[in-house]
Amino acid sequence: MNLVDVTETALSLPDAWRSHVLGQVGTAAVKVLRMDGRALEPEVHGTAEVLLVVEGRLELLVDGVERTLGAGELCRVPAGAVHAVRPGSSGTLLIVEVPERALP
Repeated sequence: MNLVDVTETALSLPDAWRSHVLGQVGTAAVKVLRMDGRALEPEVHGTAEVLLVVEGRLELLVDGVERTLGAGELCRVPAGAVHAVRPGSSGTLLIVEVPERALP
């Protein structure tokens, strides 16, 4: 069994918004990243993803609907949904997704 301090791992990452794979469960990747308040451009994925705010808040736009998620809240973004991060998102984000390309 591996224990991971998700918040400490996010804080140690050199770049905000660059995710780090913590591990895999089946074919799904479990990733963590540090949010720093910047907005991100809209994106679309061929697979669904789950976004869990560990600490802080996530300002999200999913298919034109604005959402604010706080610590302990998660959002499932369906495959094909256009989503973007709005300004003001900061803290630690955990992402669970099936990668569209194989992990190394």
